[in-house]
Amino acid sequence: MVVRLLDSERDAAEWLRMRLALFGDEDVAGQQEEMAAILAAPAENGVFVAERPFGGLAGFIEVGIRKYAEGCTTSPVAYLEGWHVDADYRRQGVGRALVAAAEAWARQHGYHEIASDTQLDNVVSLAGHLALGYEEVERQICFIKKL
Repeated sequence: MVVRLLDSERDAAEWLRMRLALFGDEDVAGQQEEMAAILAAPAENGVFVAERPFGGLAGFIEVGIRKYAEGCTTSPVAYLEGWHVDADYRRQGVGRALVAAAEAWARQHGYHEIASDTQLDNVVSLAGHLALGYEEVERQICFIKKL
């Protein structure tokens, strides 16, 4: 399994496919807009992909920078913004390799901590984070009220 930096031209369709799957989103235009913003700021974002042996991609990870992350003692901090592995490639080390690439990117950019998040009910993501040495630091429920 080869993990490498995203090639924005060659990988765009596969990256979009996986982002739509990860975020449960059908807003293609919105996703493409967000992807363009990520690509426009390479000093603040890294996107890594895992190649399938016979073509196509099996996963991706996006790492960015945030001014603050719960539980961190440094600022700014590297942050796993999105992490997806196709179902047929899970439990084969692909996610681990993607996270390792994101962590290496963060170290190379001078960061000493990396953070992430997941939904409270995403037990697969929770297990993956814990297996890779991430520590749960907080749980929260967010609220909204229309005015």
